[in-house]
Amino acid sequence: MLEPVALKDFFITFFSSALVILAGASYALLYAWSHLSGNRTYRLLAYFAYAVLVIAVVVLSRAANFSGYWLLISVAMVVGYFFAPIGIWHLCIKTHQSEHAPADQ
Repeated sequence: MLEPVALKDFFITFFSSALVILAGASYALLYAWSHLSGNRTYRLLAYFAYAVLVIAVVVLSRAANFSGYWLLISVAMVVGYFFAPIGIWHLCIKTHQSEHAPADQ
């Protein structure tokens, strides 16, 4: 049975959950922006946002007493958050590449 979150850990759980969402969105945005602008600084900021995401997931996992397969789900989420923006970027490039290719006549 899952142990409920203690009242003293409620705010930690709430804020770390919100930080997971914000850091994940920041990572994806900054990763895409780094490719669009060609600026390496945005890529470094994206990796910093990802590090914040990992820390927030660790704090959330401890505060919410995750164990067993819930811990595996947390690890899978962190791995997915890393590779999803990369995969989506490559998918967008491959999908829209034909729009910018010269037409054969």
